[in-house]
Amino acid sequence: MTLIPYDDRDGHIWLDGQLVPWRDAKVHVLSHGLHYGSGVFEGIRCYGGKSFKLREHAQRLIDGCAFMDMKLPYTVEEIIAACETVVKANNIVDGYLRPNAWRGPEQMGIAAQQTKIHMAVAAWAWPSYFPAEMRENGIKIMTTRWRRPPANAAPTHVKASGLYMICTLAKHEADANGCQDALMLDYRGRVAELCSANLFFVKNGELHTPDPDCFLNGITRQTVIELAKAEGIKVIERAIMPEELTEMDECFATGTAAEVTAIGQIDGRTYKVGPVTRLLREKYETLVRC
Repeated sequence: MTLIPYDDRDGHIWLDGQLVPWRDAKVHVLSHGLHYGSGVFEGIRCYGGKSFKLREHAQRLIDGCAFMDMKLPYTVEEIIAACETVVKANNIVDGYLRPNAWRGPEQMGIAAQQTKIHMAVAAWAWPSYFPAEMRENGIKIMTTRWRRPPANAAPTHVKASGLYMICTLAKHEADANGCQDALMLDYRGRVAELCSANLFFVKNGELHTPDPDCFLNGITRQTVIELAKAEGIKVIERAIMPEELTEMDECFATGTAAEVTAIGQIDGRTYKVGPVTRLLREKYETLVRC
């Protein structure tokens, strides 16, 4: 398959308050965000021309920037308007939005108080992250050597761009071993998440999910927990150890990109795509298009 570079496409990108031609949306090479990872981003799915939980994502972007000591010069309403403008300008029906904020080139070095905070929103048509066959039968994942750091060592509850460096390394490791994703443990050796998706397990009809005390509590994760409770499924958020994985009946991942994706294998252990996974996947797919 021929890849289409993301800097050489038709369409428009919202950049610092205005729509610009896609190929003209450029950032200087000495931007602080490029050198020091001082950026925050969001990933938002668009279904039928409507962005799912757009307000929640916009608020999380603002909150994440604030945590990173980046005062984003836009309100929730302005971010929503920017996203809606980009969807309309690019004629997106089913697609993906990427709002992104970063520090500019006004100051070079670790300190960055004088940098300007920039923001862009891009959107493009995007089908399911995994092929239909994998979504039906479950993806194959492996445990990576890369681990999630403690909350006092990194801004683990923010979609900060620098945090995804280890995710790229873990994903490359998984790809090289014939897997579709990687299971990341945390610094204590507990089950945490995938490279960019949260994890759920089903045991005796109950839903178990790692307590997100050192990784992102995803909006899709929160949505699936609400859906499960509405269906009378007991949800248990707790520490889960790797040795417990052999006791689980079902396993699936959640995320804006992954949506609700069944997991069929972890390190050689196989899982059936069972009734709870199928029910929550169906409920989620219905919700995002209602």
